[in-house]
Amino acid sequence: MNHENQKMESIQWERMLPQEFRAAFDRLPVVYLPLGTVEWHGEHNVIGLDSLKAHRLCVMAAQRSGGIVHPPLYGGMGGERMPATVRMEEEDNWDNYLLRPWLEKYCYEFQRLGFRSIIILTGHYSCNQQIVVKETAIRMTERLCIPVLGVPEFMLAQDVGYSGDHAGIGETSLMMHLHPEYVRMDRILSDPQYGKDDRIINGASAERGEKYTETIVERLSKLAVIMPLWDGRTIADFVQAERALLNAQVKGWRNTGSRNTAWQRMAHGEHNGYGRMLVEERFDELKSMAEKLL
Repeated sequence: MNHENQKMESIQWERMLPQEFRAAFDRLPVVYLPLGTVEWHGEHNVIGLDSLKAHRLCVMAAQRSGGIVHPPLYGGMGGERMPATVRMEEEDNWDNYLLRPWLEKYCYEFQRLGFRSIIILTGHYSCNQQIVVKETAIRMTERLCIPVLGVPEFMLAQDVGYSGDHAGIGETSLMMHLHPEYVRMDRILSDPQYGKDDRIINGASAERGEKYTETIVERLSKLAVIMPLWDGRTIADFVQAERALLNAQVKGWRNTGSRNTAWQRMAHGEHNGYGRMLVEERFDELKSMAEKLL
């Protein structure tokens, strides 16, 4: 086994020996929880894209700063009405009986084990998935008195051009960098949806994916270091900022009938700085940005 593989083994929870777990925990008591689902992502991408992507980003961040990466969770809200897709809960249903308690139980267990912060990274981000993940993270932060961040990966890199998509230029570029063995661009030509023009085949690239990856991983790794150090006042400011963004997402959906109102407004102009402001702990500015999305 080469050095890189040894390093990966020593931060992935399920591959650790107990002494490796203890050593990684002592270095940085932070846990990453990657989320995804099994869902059709065009003829050119693998079905497990969301979890594979989120897990790999968490592993790369932990390699850089420390922490322990939990195995990825497959299953979420919504999903394409296509073959090979498992829809655990409906996207349009405000009720949530599976994802929320599942995440809550993990958070309770992580806190019981002594972790000082939790980063939940969802690679699947239907609107309701985003809402439930962030809402749960806010509530668990308040209940457990440790910071819990719930975020889709694209929100950490909007200011470098990654606004999130479904098997489009962004996700395909990430996979071309993170898992090139799982991308078959030649298959897109037979896809009536994604192959109807040359936008993706000409726009997606491993170089673009590398730029997005570097931004996401750098910010995740910095958050992993600073979040366990937050005092009560900082945690309260973080919660207020995250709740303001959550309110914008929920009200945008309810008031306009469009699930993606806040998401679309964040992707443009002065509203795309969430990832940068989060790492720099500019929580008042995050609140102000969220209020402009309403």
